[in-house]
Amino acid sequence: MRTEGMRRVIAALVAVAAVGGCTVQAAEGDGKSPVRIDVPKSSPSTSARDDDKPSAKPSKAAPKVLLAPGDHGRDVRELQARLRQVAWIFEGPTGTYDRATEEAVEGFQGKRGLPRTGETDSVTWQRLLKMTHEPGKWELYLMGGQPAAAPDARCLTGRVLCISKSSRTLRWMVDGRTVTTVPVRFGSEYTPTREGVFSVYWKSRHHVSTLYDSPMPYAMFFSGGQAVHYSSDFAARGYAGASHGCVNVRDEAAIAELFDEVRNGDKVVVYW
Repeated sequence: MRTEGMRRVIAALVAVAAVGGCTVQAAEGDGKSPVRIDVPKSSPSTSARDDDKPSAKPSKAAPKVLLAPGDHGRDVRELQARLRQVAWIFEGPTGTYDRATEEAVEGFQGKRGLPRTGETDSVTWQRLLKMTHEPGKWELYLMGGQPAAAPDARCLTGRVLCISKSSRTLRWMVDGRTVTTVPVRFGSEYTPTREGVFSVYWKSRHHVSTLYDSPMPYAMFFSGGQAVHYSSDFAARGYAGASHGCVNVRDEAAIAELFDEVRNGDKVVVYW
């Protein structure tokens, strides 16, 4: 009877354990040893505390950086030209992502609630594109820096000031070799620079125009009153302005050196 009663107790405990999620293990022997019940710990995934936690949101990827300080090239020129259109840069494009460009990008970003990183990421670039137009060639090279056109065939012999209207550059050439290249500016449509083959007939280091009462330092006259000379206006405004027909040079050091090298009688070729 005692054995039968013990069996009933064990059966009852097994039933209770099954309902409660427990495991009943009977010791080996004669059935008279105590019964041990192991209750497994609650799974973290089913605990009430964890169920109350909100699910973590996936982090948003940072926008791709397209241009950054230290970069160089045509894309940097376009960035600078577009920033100039919205008055965040006042100097002409240089093609170098310098501190001034970084500060301009930071200002543009901050004004529009974007992170002020100073780097041009995809979000910043798209915002800038919507506010500006495609810059033209002379917006990109407002202050010079453009590549020179191939020299005209008439420039390949002798000592020549080889001046291209298409690329707005002057090559100083000796026997077909380019010694130096500088950006130049020409007259407007109302006062055009003449084209053709000429020669330097007069040099005047500290010349002042009698017609316009304006300084023409390092003037090398080649056709009437038209000369190659330094222009402070070109240095300040770039291609935003024009000459009265002369060939302007904005690099004063370069034109000073050129003035010392060029002789009266040297050839001048102005071509498209």
